[in-house]
This record gives sequence, C-alpha cells and structure tokens, in this order.
Amino acid sequence: MRNEYVVAILHTALNIARDDTQKKFSMRPQYEIVGNESTGRVDYAIKDAEDLICITEDKQHQVPMGMAQNIRQLESSYETNKKKRKANDTFGDYDDFDYLYGVVTTGRDWFFLLYSPGEISQGSKLPYTIEFTEDALNEESEEYQILRKSVRRVLGVVVGMLKDRACVDKSGAKKKARIEDYRSR
Repeated sequence: MRNEYVVAILHTALNIARDDTQKKFSMRPQYEIVGNESTGRVDYAIKDAEDLICITEDKQHQVPMGMAQNIRQLESSYETNKKKRKANDTFGDYDDFDYLYGVVTTGRDWFFLLYSPGEISQGSKLPYTIEFTEDALNEESEEYQILRKSVRRVLGVVVGMLKDRACVDKSGAKKKARIEDYRSR
C-alpha cells in the first residue's frame, strides 16, 4: 500500500510539472544506477529527456539507511550524467557542475536532499509529514483538511524540484549561483 501511495504522489507531481513546463519527464521504478563507486537499483528515478534529475528511496522504517543509500545513488547518478554530457559535448564547452535532487520517504515522512559535487544539503531538518488517518476519509473533518494541506506541501516541493531542473540555465556558472542562493536561505 505504501508504494502505491508514494507512486501516486510522484506521478501527480510529474504531471503537474509536465503541464507547467511542457517538458517530458519519466519515472522509472527499480532503475539501475551504475557508478564508479556504487551500483544498484533505486526505487524510483525521475528523468527529463537527457538526465537523471531526482532519485527516490522508499524506506518503511529505515530513514537513516535510506538517506545513506540515496546519497550514494546521487553520487553515482551525478557521475553517469557527467559522462553522458561529456560524450555529447561536440563544441568543447562542457562544464561539469551540476546538481541532483534526492527524496527519501516512508510514505508518511518525506525528506528532500540536494546533491552537488562535494556537498549535500537537506531541505529541512524536520520531515514533511503526511498524516493519514481513517478520520481523513471524511471530507468534512479537520483531519481531511490537514491531509490535503500536507499532500499539497509535499507535491509543491517535488513539483518545484522538477520545474527547477526543467527550466534551469544549463551553464555551470548559473547552476552554481542557484545552488549558492538555495543554500544561503
């Protein structure tokens, strides 16, 4: 059940971002990541037309392990994206600075990471929480309103990440400036 809940949120975010940006995104479950230092499957990989942009780990109770696993996968994905871009660089203007987003979730608690070479940032110290109770099934209840607000908040973060990557200026200097601005907040 938890996996279907996570997939529903991710697919909704993909569709919203696709409608807003007119960019093509895809979500690949059990996607194989092959890197210099680690290889393995991620629960969900979100890609645009060319690159991996977000790696999602769905962990029921093992958030610290999910964080560590997600960071290793982000490092490997960064290397994969870098190799692809370098191979496609026909004009010699390759700039290897980039960043990726990571998501670790239990279905209830959502943690957001930003990975750039040599640095990892967490979106907030506390998780974004989606509390689902039986009372939330009643549209007139306070629990229903809390559930809606929480889902919108998580969707907003995921959509924001996707839109950021879809619309980002591809130059390394612009990407670095965006990351520095993000980290200074």
